[in-house]
Amino acid sequence: MFEAVENLEALEEGYVTVNGARLHFHRAGTGRPLLLLHGLVGSAKNWRQNIHFLAQHATVYAVDLLNMGESERIPGLDSSLEATADRVAACMDAFGLDVADIAGHSHGGAVAMMLAARHSARVRRLVLFAPANPYCDLGRHLIGFYQTPIGTWFAKQIPWLPRGLKATALSRMYGNPARVATDALEGYTEGLGIPGTIDHVLSIVRGWSVDMGQLREALVNLAEMPTLLIWGDRDRTVGLESAEELQRALRRSSLMVLPGVGHIPFEEMPEVCNDAVRDWLMGPLQQVGRIGSPLSLHAVENEQQIA
Repeated sequence: MFEAVENLEALEEGYVTVNGARLHFHRAGTGRPLLLLHGLVGSAKNWRQNIHFLAQHATVYAVDLLNMGESERIPGLDSSLEATADRVAACMDAFGLDVADIAGHSHGGAVAMMLAARHSARVRRLVLFAPANPYCDLGRHLIGFYQTPIGTWFAKQIPWLPRGLKATALSRMYGNPARVATDALEGYTEGLGIPGTIDHVLSIVRGWSVDMGQLREALVNLAEMPTLLIWGDRDRTVGLESAEELQRALRRSSLMVLPGVGHIPFEEMPEVCNDAVRDWLMGPLQQVGRIGSPLSLHAVENEQQIA
């Protein structure tokens, strides 16, 4: 069931029913479908600098995954990568999409890879912005902390922390904090105070090791999936070293490295990322081939030019 609630300047906002729950989305454009998946504590709003540009070339769907953003909270929802990927496939069913291009960021990138592994016929191409992956262990200590009683208690205080502290945490996700847009924070914090959100995030964290192990096994099914990897070389969350390992597993992938950029390249450098996504998705499939070593597309030559 589809429920539209707003149409403003060609950006449609609404809800669609997925497995009996209301899932919130933004949609714009016409043409081949492109589905955007946010990261661990993100939302559809994270793509606000990308949707209108990409909608000139595709029908763009930016969704709030269940238990996040403005989507419905379901107590006890299975938070595993496999279950989340299957719900994305159900979301595609609700939109009437047999196949789509999928873009995902961080944890959403891991979901995108699992979706392509489990439902390969439904994914045409992938675009992965610093996706969580089994080759990165940068966050293992932080994940371990949030699995402790003290870490669980602290996580539940995060929604009520002062805005300034949240803004500081977000700025650390950027290579250059001066590039944080004034409206960026809301896309990561507005839904945190809704009951059930933090519990869902903690459930994802508790299952992180198992999920990454299953994703490692699933990567064999993605060896021939055309994939664009986009990474900042100042990513403190999912290290660039893991990008090179991931690219070796994804034999039909290209790796684009943005100098001076952090963990959220599509927000920090939206123009560069928008052009790259357009070119990747619009290019003929036969031009996508195996790359023996990482392809570093330094679209921006130095920090001075992108500051």
